[in-house]
Amino acid sequence: MKKIWPLNRITSHSEKLLSGLGGFLAILLVMFSSLHFLELQPAWGIVASMGASAVLLFAVPHGPLSQPWSVIGGHATSAFIGVSCALWIKDPVIAGSLAVGLSITAMYYLGCLHPPGGATALTAIIGGESIHSLGYQFVVTPVLINALAIVLLAVLFNNLFAWRRYPAKLQAAKSGASSAAMPLQHEDFLAALKSIDSFVDVHEEELKRIFQLANLHAKEHAILTADQIQLGKCYSNGCFGEDWSIRQIIDEQKESNPDKDWVIFRQIVGQAPKRSDCVTRQEFARWAAYEVKLENGAWVRVR
Repeated sequence: MKKIWPLNRITSHSEKLLSGLGGFLAILLVMFSSLHFLELQPAWGIVASMGASAVLLFAVPHGPLSQPWSVIGGHATSAFIGVSCALWIKDPVIAGSLAVGLSITAMYYLGCLHPPGGATALTAIIGGESIHSLGYQFVVTPVLINALAIVLLAVLFNNLFAWRRYPAKLQAAKSGASSAAMPLQHEDFLAALKSIDSFVDVHEEELKRIFQLANLHAKEHAILTADQIQLGKCYSNGCFGEDWSIRQIIDEQKESNPDKDWVIFRQIVGQAPKRSDCVTRQEFARWAAYEVKLENGAWVRVR
């Protein structure tokens, strides 16, 4: 059942209803604005693309595709490209296809990727004579005006509720999470998603994969020298899940010769927690990603 119903169902009922209310208010505002500048029939095309934006702004307000520059820049850029293609290419099939393709590329390079922008570009081609007669004015009225209006409403609406933040940069996520790599379980991700109480456009398994890759990257770029491996201190391998472990140096034999510079460690967290072994200090440094310490009952990374 999960394979055919992949959406996050952890979000609370109040959050779902608020998302719907925000979308209702946004499209009500956009329809009044669009009907002011366009005749009834052509207005539906631009309202449709803004409807897609409303889903992102009010159901996924924390997502990168929902942020103000993505919405405003995405729609304005796509509208400009759409109008240009409509003016210079007679065949609507070629013009529409090229407008969408160029809009995606432009939004990528300008850092304002916003999926509904593709619909805006297409509307400039197939929207009819009323839209064609506007020329480049279409970029400003109604597209830019509507984009600004829906973003302003999103700022006002989303920030009425403490758990929402829009734009995302206005409020850093409050988290007491340690920077050390911890073995996360399915329940940990569910708890984190529940605390956000907003639809997250990333699957749980993809979040786990991102976390794992981040820890591997950190391990690859963390350089511990043999001199930093000291008696009594604890070190983690920086791995993810069941492979995560911590070892403590419990004895040593210091020698200037690296091949005779031995340390004895005890594995205190991870698989085979009672395991002890004797290796050279250099070998241990190659295993260790960073030093850790126990703080308030949790292992945290020592910077």
